[in-house]
Parts: sequence; structure tokens; C-alpha cells
Amino acid sequence: MRKTVVTITLSLLGAVLVAQAGSTSPPGAAATYLPSSQVAAAFEKGMPLLETPGYKIHASRREAPGMAEVHVKDVDVIYVLGGAATIVTGGSVVDGKATASDEVRGASIEGGNAQRLAKGDVLVVPNGVPHQFTEVTSPFLYYVVKSTAAGGRP
Repeated sequence: MRKTVVTITLSLLGAVLVAQAGSTSPPGAAATYLPSSQVAAAFEKGMPLLETPGYKIHASRREAPGMAEVHVKDVDVIYVLGGAATIVTGGSVVDGKATASDEVRGASIEGGNAQRLAKGDVLVVPNGVPHQFTEVTSPFLYYVVKSTAAGGRP
């Protein structure tokens, strides 16, 4: 099961990277192996598995709703492993403030679209699109593959 999930997630990442970059990995690039024990430990805490300048893979664990957020450069590819949540996408962030370089967070989203996510669902949130988890059935476990868009524009 975990190998299937990792394969699906990495396939999605590859599709996003190729679509954005229009090319493949440089010659000599090495594959990265993440053993199941490392993946399981990351899901217990909800933490990154791998972060590079071009992409990130997070083992995310959500117990409660979160703030609205916008990633200026990162595209989020979300694959749900367990639990359920409602995510609102689009619209505009209320009381948005820069929290880090190329990251905005706010209290809520006004005018967005709600979508219920459950095990097996995939959601792609393009860079620049506000998003917020508003309802969570705990624990909500999901992979997030973050691909950094060239130029930082959708």
C-alpha cells in the first residue's frame, strides 16, 4: 500500500515538474529512497520528508482547521491517505500577511469554493491560489508534493 502511495505521489510530482520545466532531470541525478519507518515517523508528527530547491514532499498530519494560505511559487499536489477534510480554494485571503518569503497567511477565505477531501482523493492547488482547511476529521493524513514554479507566477 505505501509503495503504491509513494509511486502515485512521485508520479504526480514528475508530471508537475515536467509540465512546468519542460525538461527532465539533469544527467547523473540520483533517486531518493525513503524507508517506510521514516515515512511513518514523519506522519506521526506531520513533517517534511524531503525538501529541495525545486520540490518538497511533506507527510502532513492535520488535527484541526488551519489558516488561509497562498504560496506564491509552490504548487501543492495533495494525496489523501486517511481521514477527511473540507478545503476552500480560490477567492481572496482575509487579513493576509506575509509570513515568509513568497508565503501569505490570513484568517479566512472570502468567496472561495469548498471541496470535501477523503481517502484516495487528489487535489492540485496552483501557486497563487488561496486555500484553507476549514473542517477536519482527525487525524487527516495526506502527502503534499510542492513543486516550485519557474518565475513564481501561475
